[in-house]
Amino acid sequence: MERAGRRLFGTSGIRGPYPSVVNPNLAYRIGLALARLLGGKGIVNVGYDVRSTSTLLALSLSAGLMAGGISVRALGLVPTPVLAYSVREYRASAGAMITASHNPPGDNGIKLFDEMGMEFVRSLEEKVEELFYDVESPKEWSSVGEYEVITDARSRYLADLVERLEGTREKVVLESTVIVDCANSVSSMYTPHVLRALGFKVITTNCNMDPHFTGRHPEPRQDVLEEFQPLLADLGAKMLLAHDGDADRLSVLTPKRGFVRQDYLIALFSLYKLREKRGVVIVSVDVGNSVKQVVEENGGRIVWARLGKIHEKLKEHPSAILAAEPWKLIDPGWGFWTDGIYQAALLAKIVIEEGRELDGLLDGIPPFYWSRGSIEIASNQEKEVLFEALKNELLAKYGDSARVLDIDGVRFDFDDNTWALVRPSGTESKLRFYIESPCKERLKELEETIVSYVKGIAWMLEVKLGKIVVNRGA
Repeated sequence: MERAGRRLFGTSGIRGPYPSVVNPNLAYRIGLALARLLGGKGIVNVGYDVRSTSTLLALSLSAGLMAGGISVRALGLVPTPVLAYSVREYRASAGAMITASHNPPGDNGIKLFDEMGMEFVRSLEEKVEELFYDVESPKEWSSVGEYEVITDARSRYLADLVERLEGTREKVVLESTVIVDCANSVSSMYTPHVLRALGFKVITTNCNMDPHFTGRHPEPRQDVLEEFQPLLADLGAKMLLAHDGDADRLSVLTPKRGFVRQDYLIALFSLYKLREKRGVVIVSVDVGNSVKQVVEENGGRIVWARLGKIHEKLKEHPSAILAAEPWKLIDPGWGFWTDGIYQAALLAKIVIEEGRELDGLLDGIPPFYWSRGSIEIASNQEKEVLFEALKNELLAKYGDSARVLDIDGVRFDFDDNTWALVRPSGTESKLRFYIESPCKERLKELEETIVSYVKGIAWMLEVKLGKIVVNRGA
């Protein structure tokens, strides 16, 4: 089969609408390609999320693996972090997760993991793509892989995580209440359990599994979660912890701050880890100066990574103490995968050990005004064309007055501690922009400039723009 003129893997695996982009044929051939990458020998763990198409795609991918000589351990319905954990725990050759993460329910996708539970780096994804297009017949009947159903992955993961936090429970302040929102996903069977094991009173919302995500959109954005803010006061809860569709992400609401900016959580986690030992903190290009300031003031060093690829920088800096991007956290001391369940547990552990509510702990993190926006584009091809034109316009305007970082989109860091980043989404047909500044007026000026440039370029190129969504805060 000839190449379709596009990469299969985006920012975080393969993802797109079913069946136009992601379908059983694609899943089967990805399984066959992965089997060839592994030399036709070994075992691959396969899991899937709650979406209505996930079981079908998991079976199709498993069929491809087995046709290529690989045995399959079927974990069934699990969060992505548990699939990644299982690869290391069961000493599998690799892992495959069927999920579209935070995308709408009609989408689906595939994420691949290496033997350590780390998501495939780009070089491995490229090899899978090459083998995907270089079609090869299945193995003979005597060489096909076996199929085994694994039933204890949940209990082993939870036991390990709770044991890691042993000793914390006794420090819980009486009547500590948290709300957990699992986005109608399988994390409903995990995060509430862990927090209760730590001694918290847990109230759940959207913790019934539903392939249509009826409770809310599976992406735990500010605009999605704002309607849940009154629950904190009504129920006397200290924080609300919210996952996405596969539990590799975590968002937080508090009574005082409402939606907590992700940078402030990353800064808090960094501060906590740097107290244990100094070292490198890996962050994505959309992480701001709150984190940079906290890390550098506490003896650490920032290393920048592309969004969705913080795990690749861990390959270059294996002794890093933390890797993070908005919503996602990798603690190498726990594992080499992004884990929203672990992140919720670690946050609870910090609150308990510090003996203060999260709002009080966040008061110590340097604040900035911020803006995060997305602009829908008619097609991915037009998205790329529009981005290149926008990048050239912004370089002409700001290239001489700012430090430019172009490892993922283009980021401009100005001397007044203001920065702006624009980049094409790696998973959707959207342009995204991120701005931060100590000055509210400066932030507004940059936001208006970027949006105005996009609209002007789109008009000249006859590119149709869709919905523009902007979240702001401080």
